[in-house]
Amino acid sequence: MLDSWNASVKTPEKVLFLKYEDMKADDPFRTLKKIASFTGVPFSEEEERDRAVEEIANLCSLSNMKKLEVSRTRKGKHMDNKHFFRKGEVGDWVNYFTPSMAERMQRLMEEI
Repeated sequence: MLDSWNASVKTPEKVLFLKYEDMKADDPFRTLKKIASFTGVPFSEEEERDRAVEEIANLCSLSNMKKLEVSRTRKGKHMDNKHFFRKGEVGDWVNYFTPSMAERMQRLMEEI
C-alpha cells in the first residue's frame, strides 16, 4: 500500500490513490466523478442529468455489494468473499487492530 501511495504522490496523473475514510467523508458522487475523469471517461452532462452517477453509486454501495450472491457464497483461494465486507464504518478498524498494530500503522502513516 505504501508503494501505491508513494507512486500517487510522484505521478498523480498515473496513480489515483483513494482512501475509504476520505471517500466516506467526501460526497460519493464527487469521488465517482473523480474516478471517471481519471480514467479518461468523464460523465457527460446528459449522464449527470439522467442520474447515472447516483445509479452507479447505489450499485457499488457496500450494502448492495454485500447482498450479491457472489459476495455471500463464493469461496476465494484463501478465504470466503464475505470476509471482505465488514460494517463499512469509518473507524471500525479499532475492532480489528490490537493497540500495537495501531501504533505501528500510526508510525508508518507519519513516515509518509
